[in-house]
Amino acid sequence: MPPTGVKPTILVVDDEPMVVEVVQRYLVREGYRVVTASTGQEAFARATDAESPPSLVVLDVMLPGMDGVEVCRKLRAEAHLSMPIILLTARGEERDRISGLSIGADDYVVKPFSPGELVARVKAQLRRVQLDIRPPRPDGHLHGGEVTLDPRQRICEANGKPITLTPIEFDLLHHLMEHSGEVLSRDDLLDSVWDPSFEGDPSTVTVHVRRLREKIEPDPDRPSHIKTVWGLGYKFDPSVGS
Repeated sequence: MPPTGVKPTILVVDDEPMVVEVVQRYLVREGYRVVTASTGQEAFARATDAESPPSLVVLDVMLPGMDGVEVCRKLRAEAHLSMPIILLTARGEERDRISGLSIGADDYVVKPFSPGELVARVKAQLRRVQLDIRPPRPDGHLHGGEVTLDPRQRICEANGKPITLTPIEFDLLHHLMEHSGEVLSRDDLLDSVWDPSFEGDPSTVTVHVRRLREKIEPDPDRPSHIKTVWGLGYKFDPSVGS
C-alpha cells in the first residue's frame, strides 16, 4: 500500500477501450489513481515500474500477444511481486480462472460485470494489504512448527527462510494458524477469509491451499503443516518441529 495520504494506483489492463474507460471512471470517482495498458507486454512493464508500482492490478485474461494468465505468472514467478491481482474473465473461461488462481491471482470477476462490483472487489483486496488488518496475538506473532507469522508487519517465515505471500495467501494461512488443530471446511474458509462479495466456489480454496503448500511445506505433496482431512476440509498442524 502507498504511504498514508497517497492515493493507491490501480493498473487496469484490457484491450477493449470501452471497458477501460468505464472501469477507470468508476475507480477515479472512488479516489484512486488509474494507469492503463492494452497488451500483456505493456501490462508487465507498468506493473514492474520500480518508480511508480501499482497497488493493485485489474487484468483481463484475453489479451493480444501475452495473455493475462501469463502476465500474472511472470509477475509472481519472475518479478516476485505480491500486489493483489484481479482477473477479468469471460463466463466460459473456467480453466483460465483456475489457472490464474493457481499461479497467483487473488480474485476474479466474470464478464459482463457490474463496475460497482469490481470497485468493491478492489476495495476488499486493498484492505488485505493494510498492516493491521487483523489484531495480532499478545506476543505479536503466530507460531506453528516451522512457520512464523508476524500479523502486524505481514511477514512470514517457514523453515528459517522468509516467504513471500500474496495478501490472500497470508490471510488464509493466518486464519488456519489462528485455528490450529481445528478442521475447517472449504466453505468455512471461503466465508471467513474471502470478502463476502466474493462469489467463487470452494475450488478456489483448494487452489490457494495448494499454492500455500508449495511455499511453506518442504514437500508439498506430503504436507506436514496444512493437512487435508478427507471429506471435511483442512487443518493447520502446529506440532511439526515444535
